[in-house]
Parts: sequence; structure tokens; C-alpha cells
Amino acid sequence: MEKLLDVINVKPRKDNTLLLVFENKEKRLFDMTPYLDKKPFIKLKVSELFMKATIAYGTVVWPGNIDIAPETLWNHSKSI
Repeated sequence: MEKLLDVINVKPRKDNTLLLVFENKEKRLFDMTPYLDKKPFIKLKVSELFMKATIAYGTVVWPGNIDIAPETLWNHSKSI
């Protein structure tokens, strides 16, 4: 089983991507666009809410109890 890496930094961008830094210091880019038509992420289509992404418990969270699994962020992001 591969080690689960925590997200230690996130910068939401206006193009619906997240610039992520994981605990191994790797920088990756995650595109949220395919997720924004699915619950609970539909609420993030309002860009003001999307831009409020922060880190808690090793993953990305938003106000309103919205979060995304760190393994999803790792597995579906691109190294930059």
C-alpha cells in the first residue's frame, strides 16, 4: 500500500484549478472542473466560495463542510 501524503498548501486559482504542495514537497496541479457538476462540489461553482479553499487534516476543505480526499488530489493531479 502506498503512503498517503498530506496536502500542506493550497492556492485556488480562477480557472478552477488548485495549486497543491504535498508533504513530500511535490507541487501538483489539480483541475476541479470535472467535479463541479457533482455533489457536494456544485456549491463551488460560485467562484468566491471556490477561492476560499484551505487546508485541514491534510486535505483541501471549503466552508460548508466540503472537502476532497487527499488521495483523489494526488492521483488525479499533474506534477508541475
